[in-house]
Amino acid sequence: MDQHQPLTDDALDAAADAFERLRPRLFGIAYRVLGSVSEAEDVVQDVWVRWQGADRTTVLDPGAFLAKTTTRLAINVARSARARREAYVGPWLPEPVDTGVDPQVGAERGEALELAVLLVLQRLNPVERAAYVLREAFDYAYDEIADMLRLSQANTRQIVSRARRRLAAERREPVDAAQHRRLLEAFVAAARHGDVAALESVLSADVVAYADGNGMRGVARLEIVGAGRVAKVTAFAQKFFPRAEYRVAEANGQPCLLLVRDGAAVALVSATAGPGGIDGLYWVLAPDKLRAYERSARRGAGRP
Repeated sequence: MDQHQPLTDDALDAAADAFERLRPRLFGIAYRVLGSVSEAEDVVQDVWVRWQGADRTTVLDPGAFLAKTTTRLAINVARSARARREAYVGPWLPEPVDTGVDPQVGAERGEALELAVLLVLQRLNPVERAAYVLREAFDYAYDEIADMLRLSQANTRQIVSRARRRLAAERREPVDAAQHRRLLEAFVAAARHGDVAALESVLSADVVAYADGNGMRGVARLEIVGAGRVAKVTAFAQKFFPRAEYRVAEANGQPCLLLVRDGAAVALVSATAGPGGIDGLYWVLAPDKLRAYERSARRGAGRP
């Protein structure tokens, strides 16, 4: 006998209502694990299809069921994405999301959301990544995480602890939000005018810049290190993107520099900052990633 819940209009409406309430969390989990807006959207869509076909009469906690399904699907996608990213031309950076108009990705907690943190997370294996995200960003209990990942609680605690140590070792001490914004705004002003000296003054001596263009002509394929070199490359953006408008926007919960030309984003620059100034610049130039950022803005504004 078929034990699945009949797909009546009322049943589907109830299933859709439950899913929509939880969609922000599901997207947030998938996005942090994958570092990709488009891949996270695909995972959430797959979860919706599975939710429609599930025997929901046996589901005591829809939130737990959907989070578990999302986590496991995201881990599978992360494993299959590894080979593609190894073949990527130049540095691979996470796809940014516009949290200014689409705050749902960071609605619960802002942990594991900054581009720099997402980049470090990608160096963990998918299970480590998922365990850290579920604990630090969404505050799931260890027994809940263990069930989602099919691990023991002791193993889950060890995995989260290792991930914390890894991130702590690779992250510098940040400045407060107000100082970060002041440095970013000074950087934007100097970049807008191609002022190399002013750029150097807001960069730390050992600043590192990454440029994700996936083989775009003229885009550096290796990290650029040092205030002098990074300042000159940043100033060159004026020639690389003539007539572009420089704006302070928001991505992944932080202010960023957005370059727009003819109504379309051509570059997004996220920055990390420490006591010595801006110490990390993350240039997202790949058109598909910029389109994902713009798509997140439309989604947040309720536009198709």
